Amino acid sequence: MTSYLAGLGLMLSLIVAIGAQNLFVLRQGLRREHIGLVVAICAGSDALLTIVGVSGMGALVNTHPGVVTVVTWAGAAFLAAYGVLAARRAFRPAVLDAEAGEGSVGGAAVVVSAGSVALTCLALTWLNPHVYLDTVFLVGTVGAGHASPLLFTIGAITASVVWFAALGYGARLLQPLFRSPLAWRILDGIIAIVMLALAVTLALSA
Repeated sequence: MTSYLAGLGLMLSLIVAIGAQNLFVLRQGLRREHIGLVVAICAGSDALLTIVGVSGMGALVNTHPGVVTVVTWAGAAFLAAYGVLAARRAFRPAVLDAEAGEGSVGGAAVVVSAGSVALTCLALTWLNPHVYLDTVFLVGTVGAGHASPLLFTIGAITASVVWFAALGYGARLLQPLFRSPLAWRILDGIIAIVMLALAVTLALSA
């Protein structure tokens, strides 16, 4: 159980922080829109990357720094574009439709397809070089050195599943607050600032 708890604790310490992925999951949870799909993509991606890291395959990625550079620039561009869109939403606030579970702008419902949500979620996950540093290299390195790498991996995966499920499905508790256009403006303003700041950070580190 020591290895299991170590994996659980380490993964939680890495993912429980304000970032692009968590803000996206929170926003989808507030909209009650494709939450299961988003949670599955985030947790599934973490699980796959953790397994890759603990199995030692992360070292192969480390020998090709050019790949990391490409991902870094692509991630910076995507985050910048998403940040601009969030900033636009902040000036055109959505109001939560508690009955339909959708956002609306100017009284008209705005429905986003599952495919669009999935692609955005995948991009926010796989175009973020920090996810490789956290899960593949850090978690992978620590897990590989534990007495039971398997239990460590299971613990890390458990943390990811529990966190994203709690964030996505627990967001509905905040829905009464987000019936106000001002609340959506504040949330989208925060998302825009975080996304643009991350994009600049990635660009400078490339």
